[in-house]
Amino acid sequence: MISIRETINAKKSVVWDAWITPQHIVNWYFASEDWCCPSANVECKIGGSFSIRMEAKDNSFGFDFYGQFTAVNFHKSLGYTLGDGRKVSVEFEGLNDQTTIVWHFEPETQNPESLQRQGWQAILTHFKQYVERSTVESLVI
Repeated sequence: MISIRETINAKKSVVWDAWITPQHIVNWYFASEDWCCPSANVECKIGGSFSIRMEAKDNSFGFDFYGQFTAVNFHKSLGYTLGDGRKVSVEFEGLNDQTTIVWHFEPETQNPESLQRQGWQAILTHFKQYVERSTVESLVI
């Protein structure tokens, strides 16, 4: 299991909403600036599915990141299984106006763990930047 973390300067409710709402996900779910997230669908409930499209901005490559929720603990944690069977969990730890996200995932076998850690951390860093650059009012949908 690989674990990454990031502390975001925002309340847990704001962080949670930005994490699970498709209108927000498309603004941060990519690992580098030459990629984008043109679409996201999320049914955040146990047994619900999600699909997040990631594409290179030059249209040279793209893929769908998808899975099914196995645990939804409102404002606290999420668990899901990816389409390839790997398990993932996300914890939201809030204190005052800060929230720490701890993201645990089973590595895949095609890429080195260090590269996977770097990619997932980049996504989490984009999330932090998105939330902290937005105003609370703009994040509430």
